[in-house]
Amino acid sequence: MRDSIVPDSYEAWRHCVQVDCGLRLDGDYVQRRIAALEDPRDFHTQQLVQRWGDPHRQRVVGWFRRALAESAARP
Repeated sequence: MRDSIVPDSYEAWRHCVQVDCGLRLDGDYVQRRIAALEDPRDFHTQQLVQRWGDPHRQRVVGWFRRALAESAARP
């Protein structure tokens, strides 16, 4: 059992997004999320940073970038 609701690895984050939330990490969705997370004016990004800190936001952006690279590598 995890001690925190905040994913601490790419694998945990991916499981959370795909299994727990039922979202598909397709290219369009991932690109939109990266754009929002890199926009300091985005309300949800501001809320994420306020609650979990900018280092976590940066990790999440990295995880989305990895998911984007993985989706591009699939035939």
